[in-house]
Amino acid sequence: MYIIKNAWKNITRNFGRNILIGIIIVVIAAASSITLAIRESAKNIVTAYQEKNKVEATIGMDRNALMNNLKKDNSSQEDMINAFNKIESVTAEQIDKYGDSEYVSEYYYTYELSVDAKSIKEATDSLVKETTTTKTETEKKSWGGSKSGIPGFPGGGPGGESFKRSTTTKKTEKIYNEKAQDGAFTLIGYKSYDNMDKFVSGEYTIIDGEVSSDFESASVVISEELATLNELKVGDKITFVDPKNTKKTYEATVTGIYKENSDSSSNMSSMFTNSANEIITNINFIIQMLDADEELEPTITPTFILKSVNDVDAFTNQVKEKGLSENYTVTSNKDEITSATESVDNVKIFATTFLIITLIIGGVVLVVINMINIRERKYEIGVLRTIGMKKSMLSLQFMTELVLVAIVSLMIGAGVGACLSVPVSNKLLANEISNASSKYDDIGKNFGKGDFTPPNSKDGDKKEMNFGVVKVNEVKTIDAVVDFKVLGELLGIGLLLTLLSSLASIIAIARFQPLQILKERG
Repeated sequence: MYIIKNAWKNITRNFGRNILIGIIIVVIAAASSITLAIRESAKNIVTAYQEKNKVEATIGMDRNALMNNLKKDNSSQEDMINAFNKIESVTAEQIDKYGDSEYVSEYYYTYELSVDAKSIKEATDSLVKETTTTKTETEKKSWGGSKSGIPGFPGGGPGGESFKRSTTTKKTEKIYNEKAQDGAFTLIGYKSYDNMDKFVSGEYTIIDGEVSSDFESASVVISEELATLNELKVGDKITFVDPKNTKKTYEATVTGIYKENSDSSSNMSSMFTNSANEIITNINFIIQMLDADEELEPTITPTFILKSVNDVDAFTNQVKEKGLSENYTVTSNKDEITSATESVDNVKIFATTFLIITLIIGGVVLVVINMINIRERKYEIGVLRTIGMKKSMLSLQFMTELVLVAIVSLMIGAGVGACLSVPVSNKLLANEISNASSKYDDIGKNFGKGDFTPPNSKDGDKKEMNFGVVKVNEVKTIDAVVDFKVLGELLGIGLLLTLLSSLASIIAIARFQPLQILKERG
């Protein structure tokens, strides 16, 4: 208690010096609280965005690697096609093996199978032309004879008869806009509602009926276009035909009709959307077909939900070690997620850098002020040591003085930081978004498009044009709040900085000799 009372007296006695120390600590505390609040809030934003947008990895054909290998072998086009057809697709057993990983939180896969169907027409822009060609041929037959004979009669002179013969042929010509498939329709089988990402994201929307919750029944969901073209409605039956064996048929009930809401729905170059012939069903219905005909070759598309963005590279290497063919590659949405939060990450990095610089400079200044303080109070130290105060008690008193000043200054600095953290963080974020927009506009200028500002638009209203650059506009504000966690971190940093700076006084007190101090004073 004596130490605290004496420390308080010394603080009031040397009020000017302690005010200077307090101002420095207030500045350090305010800057630190702002940067800590920005870091914590930015971290929460990134975490929330990653939780909302899961890190997904999938396995697909590496066509570039395949083409490069074939080019090295100087393969012909026919050889390339044969090599492509010989590549085995990823099996469900392999996917299960890849999914058994410490980097994967969950995984699923879909089946795609091309099939035909009875009594329904394919939604396609393809035209079928049947032309009739009539060919007329003239044939002349001659009979030989003497030159003196009557022309045209046996034994007569040169002559003959002309005959006309017509031949009619029919030619059927199919004109396709796209490469023809084995089947006219694509069955896509899912395992559960959670796996139906296009419905979850809103790209597909049910407009009539529903997606059956029974993922083992013979039920399907068809597109609005296919339903309109064939006058199908919920409850109707569709008979699917095995494209390899037309004698094998499978019947399913239409439980819902969906509409596509993606960019292809407004594509003026095609009459139908990309999903017009996609029929949604469950994996069990497709497996039923596969069990009945081993010649059918489905396309299995796996999706792995990773625990973190940082696990993508490790998971890719692990899958390759488990035997993934070099013809396949692992792709993910890592770039999309990191691009969407790039501006926030940049603000967090800037805040961290600023915090480190502030603490280093503030620590050096406090150490210098403490050294000056000790030199000015050298005689006081000599007197106290002469009357018997121990070095440890004397060091504790000086440290207590600095801690008391630091606590009051930290509280004031935290209040200032709380008021400034939100506008400062949003100003930094606004600069990052502005820089990202400038980058986007610079790319546009390369195409002669200027800044994409329409004549009648408001300032800053940019046209949505994509040049392969993800626009960073996912996060526009940061509510950097000085909460209890930030206050705890601030208090810890402040006290640690205070103790480190007070080491100068402790070292000086340990080295001072009281009699020598008094002698020099005299």
